[in-house]
Amino acid sequence: MTTATVQRTNLIGAAYAVAAVLCFSINDVGIKFLSDTYALHQIVFIRACVALTAFFCCVVPLAGGLGVLRTRRPLVHFIRGLCVVSANMCLFLGLAALPIADATAIFFVSPLVITMFSVIFLKETVGIRRWSAIAVGFAGVLVIVKPGTAAFQLASLLPIGAAFLYATLHMLTRKIGGTESAPTMAFYIQLTFIIASTVIGLGVGDGRFSGSAHPSMDFLFRAWTWPAFVDYPILLLLGVSGMLGGLFISQAYRLSEAAFAAPFEYVAMPLAIMWGVVVFGTFPDATAWIGIALIVGSGLYLLWRESVNDETMTAKTARYRR
Repeated sequence: MTTATVQRTNLIGAAYAVAAVLCFSINDVGIKFLSDTYALHQIVFIRACVALTAFFCCVVPLAGGLGVLRTRRPLVHFIRGLCVVSANMCLFLGLAALPIADATAIFFVSPLVITMFSVIFLKETVGIRRWSAIAVGFAGVLVIVKPGTAAFQLASLLPIGAAFLYATLHMLTRKIGGTESAPTMAFYIQLTFIIASTVIGLGVGDGRFSGSAHPSMDFLFRAWTWPAFVDYPILLLLGVSGMLGGLFISQAYRLSEAAFAAPFEYVAMPLAIMWGVVVFGTFPDATAWIGIALIVGSGLYLLWRESVNDETMTAKTARYRR
């Protein structure tokens, strides 16, 4: 593959990454907007049903038919789906109680967790500079979360949990990404969403545990209700954008080098700040800005170091082959 071809596919992959981030950002703002009206598992159930309908109508015909649903690794898909469901639940519950920019910034500790997991599970080597970046990123989380102070909220731990679950998802994706297509992975994630939200809805969907003064707990245990007609467009948008976001992000990393595409995911941060100001009337305070800068800066540094290491390994391999 020529350099020009690599550059072209990288740019196409970056465009897919930006499109995916926009879809996920729309999901975040839509779910936060509905979080004081419906139960989380109800929104997730409706979103997954819409996503699967769009998947069968649009994606399956373009992907070659129902054969795209076949897999030889159903257990891994199920575990991966549970990671996605749990990560989404944690992030969305955090969004119900936190400013959208704060929750998004805390969640972006995920590249740091992925780096740690690569050492633990993939036995990769991480140098002192990358460990330092990880420490700086977690310091940024502490700045935003403010543990030990009156401003601390337990809900701020939810996006951290989402980041760890997302990192686990990333490890599983590495494991099956070479044999499973993006549409196949997207289908089983949406199927797991439907199964999990149905089970939760049958267990607590009658609202008997609702009534808490905490926004996250109310969002989790609120009773299912028939959606108001005015909310139908939002629910449809959640389903379509969620399905497209999953496909776009898979396509981004299929076409582009990971170290090139990953920084474009940080477009989510200015989008989250914009949504906070325009839709919810919130703006990060000075402390939050410091935490955001530390988290985003350390994440971008890790991605840059990864690209440097890849270039070094490529150069060494090229010299060896000569």
